[in-house]
Amino acid sequence: MGRFVYADNAATTPVSKAVLEAMEPFYTQYYGNPSSLYSVGRAAKKPLELAREKVAQCLGAKPNEIYFTSGGSEGDNWAIKGVAHEQSKKGKKHIITSKFEHHAVLHSCEALEREGFEVTYLDVHENGLVRPEELEAAIREDTALVTIMYANNEIGTIQPIPEIGAICKKHGVIFHTDAVQAVGHVHINVKEQNIDILSLSAHKFHGPKGIGAIYIRSGIRCPNLIDGGAQERGRRAGTENVASIVGMSVALEEACKNIDANAQRLSKMRDRLIDGLLKIERSRVNGDRVKRLPGNVNMCFEGIEGESLLLSLDLQGICVSSGSACTSGSLDPSHVLLAIGLPHEIAHGSLRITLSDQNTEEDIDYILEVLPPIIERLRSMSPLWEEIVKGQKKFA
Repeated sequence: MGRFVYADNAATTPVSKAVLEAMEPFYTQYYGNPSSLYSVGRAAKKPLELAREKVAQCLGAKPNEIYFTSGGSEGDNWAIKGVAHEQSKKGKKHIITSKFEHHAVLHSCEALEREGFEVTYLDVHENGLVRPEELEAAIREDTALVTIMYANNEIGTIQPIPEIGAICKKHGVIFHTDAVQAVGHVHINVKEQNIDILSLSAHKFHGPKGIGAIYIRSGIRCPNLIDGGAQERGRRAGTENVASIVGMSVALEEACKNIDANAQRLSKMRDRLIDGLLKIERSRVNGDRVKRLPGNVNMCFEGIEGESLLLSLDLQGICVSSGSACTSGSLDPSHVLLAIGLPHEIAHGSLRITLSDQNTEEDIDYILEVLPPIIERLRSMSPLWEEIVKGQKKFA
């Protein structure tokens, strides 16, 4: 193996050196329980609240609107189930979401359907975008919640969040966004964009795993998901993971400070990679070319099985994915790619390459050098590719 390239940053990111250094004292020196009244506890409480202020500042929120969670999945479950159960007291049992949300959202909605709630799943169309006019048309008198992700975790398309927020505000409907892939990578201001609830996860922007946060706008009633002690102002029980919370705040502050420079650099690398891969016969980009995350490249190659492609790249020291990391053990094609209209055969040949600020132009060179010959080799062994070339197999 001549070179190692980590290009699956949508799955997780390496913890930065600054984050690691910030966390270390809270394992060895300031290890107290922040709920304790004695000095060691107070020494942990102060950094906890400072971290809350930093997260709030990066989102344009108030510190008392930020609650720490175990990550994005918990935040999504809390927001969707909490709002739904609260709004059902008013007779509102209708939820609007999209067909290509993260499974934390889709499975939460399915759980509510089993309780008698009705869910409308909006189309995302070929470009991977929700159309605001279709969302507005779906709103009813009994609509309790709209939950639309900020940026898709597989194809990276950025949804028209300000427009969606404005529509929800106009109709008096609570708006939640799963912003796990977007936070730290694009500018977000929850007040300006009329976002009522937002969930995020630290390990998508060089923070530690197992820690996240949820923003709940003041005045929104969202019952607790986890009951127990009085932590997080009585809203989320469990002793706070101070080391990880501090690490998350440092990672987010660092990401937000460099957001424009990183976005410009990554977008350039992304586009060079896409342009290079489009030279491969019967390849296609999934999702809008412009309205997408700076580091996201999602491609399909006809006649290729995604898992074989992934494993072949791994042998060359390149880490990528064939879809969402949360479903990488599944043999089914990506629900995201099916939602944008791809047939099963093409969806099976998908490849997700996601870059971070730690990637280099040399990484792009290496991927463009290694990937085309792998595709050529895999196609040479594929009966399906023979049918495609002969014109016996046609895809939509």
